[in-house]
This record gives sequence, C-alpha cells and structure tokens, in this order.
Amino acid sequence: MDTQLPPLFKRGPTPFTRLVFFTLLSLLLFVSDARFKYLETFRLSLSVVIYPLQVLATAPGLILDRVSDFFATHSYLADENARLKQQNLLNAAQLQRYQALEEENNHLRRLLKARDGFQGNATLAEILYSGRDLFSRRIVIDKGRQDNVKPGEAVVDDTGVIGQVTRAYPFLSEVTLITDKEQTVPVEVVRNGLRAVVFGAGETGELELRYMPVNVDIQTGDDLVTSGIDGTYPHGLPVGVVSKIERNAAYAFARIFCTPNAGVDKHRQVIVLSSQTQVPENLAADPAPQTRGKAKKARRGN
Repeated sequence: MDTQLPPLFKRGPTPFTRLVFFTLLSLLLFVSDARFKYLETFRLSLSVVIYPLQVLATAPGLILDRVSDFFATHSYLADENARLKQQNLLNAAQLQRYQALEEENNHLRRLLKARDGFQGNATLAEILYSGRDLFSRRIVIDKGRQDNVKPGEAVVDDTGVIGQVTRAYPFLSEVTLITDKEQTVPVEVVRNGLRAVVFGAGETGELELRYMPVNVDIQTGDDLVTSGIDGTYPHGLPVGVVSKIERNAAYAFARIFCTPNAGVDKHRQVIVLSSQTQVPENLAADPAPQTRGKAKKARRGN
C-alpha cells in the first residue's frame, strides 16, 4: 500500500526552461512581425479596445490641467483688464492735457500777435488766481510795479477788453473785470458812433447799457468799442455785442444787455496796456469770429 501524499502543487517545466521558451517565442514574434507584419492588425484592434481605458486613465490629469488653466487664465485676464483700464485712464488724462496745452499754445500765439499790433508798452501776464471776494469779479496776475504795471491800465486779450488794473503791488497786480458790478467802461457803437457807458452785471457775466432812452438808436448785434474819452482805455478796443434789448414805454430807459467780446472767464494769459498804447485799426474793425457768431445768433433770437 502506497502511503505517499500527493504533491501539493503540480510541477511543470523548470523556470529556466520556461525562460528559454518564452525568450525564443518573443524573438520569433519580433522577427516575424518586423519582416511579415503579421501583428499589425492585432495591434490596431488592441489600440481601439484599450483607447477608452487610456482616456479614462488620463481624464483626471486633463481635468486638473484644464481647471488650473481656467483659473490661471481668468486671473490673468482680470489683471490684464485692470491694467488696461488704468492705462486707458492715464492715456485719457494725457490726451486731455495735450489738448489743453495745444489750446493754450494757440491762445499764446494770438496774444503775441495782438501784442505786436499795439503801439506802445504792452506786457504779457499770466492769471494766477481769482479774487477771494465772492461779491466781486477780480483776478490776480503775475506782473506788478517792477514790470511797470500801474493802477488804471487796461487789461485785454486777443479779442477785447477784460478789465482794468485796480491795485498794483511790487510783484502782483489785481485786475477788476468789466463784468464786475462796480466797473464801468465808456463805449461807443461802431455802427453810428453813439457814446454810452457799459456797466458790469455781476454774477451773470454780462454787461448792461444803462440810462439809455427807450427810442435810442441801438440794435441787437451792434458792436461796442471803447470810446477812449476816460483816458483809461485806448480808443477802439472791442468790448461787447448787444445781445438783448427790452423797450417798455412805461419806463424812461431801455434795458440793454451785452455779451463781452473777451474771454473774461477763460484762458490764463492776458495783456496789460499802458496809457500811451495805441490800438491798431484792424482790432476794432475785425471782431473775433466767435463775436460775429454771437451777434448773428442774437439777431436771429431778436
């Protein structure tokens, strides 16, 4: 009787034998595939079968990369948008500054041209600031007695009278605008030579011809220039244009309002004229284009 126990595992070829067999089989498959392409179809079919597994295996990495790219792109675009907005504001500010400098340059050219036309002492000055008194219309310029600026001298720009020097300090001067309530300017009507006195209207920025009869020969659109009879303003400086006339038989005087020729509330450069300055003829004969435009509008409105 055989009492030997059956083997726990069935023994096959030895490991060395298996290694040799599979090595030779691999070499045989390599050679036959390289020479005869027997496994090409098998590889193509296998790639189709395992493609979903490849996609599934690489999906987490792709999703993570796309999420990272999304947040990185969003952050980059937000920073870029903020930078572009800031750059746009800077460019807009520079453009406005350039336009302001260009307009100031053109105004200076007109002032220099106007100063060359005056015969006598004409001093180019710059407005520093407006007066602190809320009930008066005054400005302060950067020229004073050391520049031969004296009280009573006329202050103009390239289009007409702005005001009069009322106080002169060593380095500064105070100019009262013609629109101030206490300021008066002797004028005459260019059309018929009628003499009158124009008063400042204060906060409205207009001028007013007072104490004129109801039947006075003044029309809307008439040009007013300095008459020169006061010895302060040279004769022929443009002052304003008649913009509105109110005639009422119940009153002895008509109400006549005028628009100043000069930019009393504009620009930063002005010209101070001495009392000996002579006005060129073309300054009064050829008013500024904007003045003519205002006169035409006034005529249409009347």
